[in-house]
Amino acid sequence: MALDFVAGCLGGAAGVLVGHPFDTVKVRLQTQPANHRLYRGTFHCFAEIIRKESAFGLYKGMTSPLIGLTFINAIVFGVQGNVMRVIGEGSVLNSFLAGSAAGAVQTLVCSPMELAKTRMQLMGMGQKAKTRKEKDVKNSLDCLLKIYRKEGLRGCCRGMTLTLWRETPAFGVYFATYDMICQLLSPKDPNEHIGMLALMFAGGMSGIASWISTYPIDVIKSRVQADGVGGKSMYKGTLDCFVRSYQAEGWTVYTRGLNSTLIRAFPVNAATFTVVTLFLREMRPSQPVDTTLSKPHLES
Repeated sequence: MALDFVAGCLGGAAGVLVGHPFDTVKVRLQTQPANHRLYRGTFHCFAEIIRKESAFGLYKGMTSPLIGLTFINAIVFGVQGNVMRVIGEGSVLNSFLAGSAAGAVQTLVCSPMELAKTRMQLMGMGQKAKTRKEKDVKNSLDCLLKIYRKEGLRGCCRGMTLTLWRETPAFGVYFATYDMICQLLSPKDPNEHIGMLALMFAGGMSGIASWISTYPIDVIKSRVQADGVGGKSMYKGTLDCFVRSYQAEGWTVYTRGLNSTLIRAFPVNAATFTVVTLFLREMRPSQPVDTTLSKPHLES
């Protein structure tokens, strides 16, 4: 279990390093107002951030997911593993149920982590790095402390219900899709490892499937968590955000940033599974790797 935990942390860290620039683009696209759009699309957003804020602008807010990764993986591995032992392995449905349980529990860590990440990703949006004043927020922890001082504990929990609605089914779809693809691509010889390309494909496709299943909820979550940045709040709550977003932009608002998210999902999960597998095979050279115990966080 200790090796599984370390492998998950290393794999998740690799996923964050690969995927965080795409996540920054996703958040920028999701939260820009309809009447004042700074970015025309995914690639334009990438180019504008690099041009005005340098390449480091793509990695704003990365401290938060890196710090929270250890806690998230500990929760996910512990809950998913224990639930699977109780309800039984080998069933795609059981993988979905165990994954859903893990996703629901880890929301307690994931939600404030993403709140800080989102707020920091929006800092200096559309401003050139050289002309920007020194930022007020030093890091993710400082960001959460400032939110707590200004809005209290309720402010730090902003978007937690939406995160729960997103993470519970998303993790279920993720685990179930991964198990299903691995079963289809596993070699006939039980003593052989599943191929590296097959493992990367399974992880990448699982990430894509999970994001598609809950993406509209993620759009509303990002908008609710970003609301109030700059001192002005637009929404009274989740329902108000959902209705007003639709009234202003139509149904397409719920797919805002989806391209960058799906582009990011495949390499992030492929990188995560590659690191996890290499680590476990190195640490357990005499044992076949049970990839069902090595599933990372979507952070993806």
